[in-house]
Amino acid sequence: MNLDSAALDLLFRSARSHNRWEAREVPDSLLREVYDLYKWGPTSANCSPARVVFVKSAAAKEKLLPCMAPGNVEKTRSAPVVAIVGMDMQFYEKLPRLFTAADARSWFLGNQPLIDATALRNSSLQGAYLMIAARALGLDCGPMSGFDPAKVEAAFFAGTSIKANFVCGLGYGDPAKLYPRGPRLEFAEACRID
Repeated sequence: MNLDSAALDLLFRSARSHNRWEAREVPDSLLREVYDLYKWGPTSANCSPARVVFVKSAAAKEKLLPCMAPGNVEKTRSAPVVAIVGMDMQFYEKLPRLFTAADARSWFLGNQPLIDATALRNSSLQGAYLMIAARALGLDCGPMSGFDPAKVEAAFFAGTSIKANFVCGLGYGDPAKLYPRGPRLEFAEACRID
């Protein structure tokens, strides 16, 4: 079964990255729905390393603002929610429950380069699934990589094995304040079939 054209527009063709937001609340129940949808996206060996903090409160925003690059401060302040997508660097400890087909935990023990690559790759995938799920449920997204990871980790993940990957504004974007849509590469510029 394929999605219809309207669904593809909602998720990709008409969807835009937002930096300005309407002053509409995003209920906690909707954030739970986003998670309950995006958690089904595939990761290697079902490792699921993403850990997300949904920053909503004024106090949490005040902790996050000093972590942001100057160009992202107002985007962060005005977004109804900012998702901090982190990666649990000890994700492999959950593999005995998440991947029962083999002893996948043993693949990672003592292999820091594999842990680092797997955590980054798969938490990035999960962050993309989060954005697609958010769009599917009527939210707009504004991903950002301009922030200080060490500051974010100190403010939100201190004492844990979680590192910051990227942040993403979530809410109801203001379409009147969008920049003109940027072009995309053509198939031949980005892909090849061997």
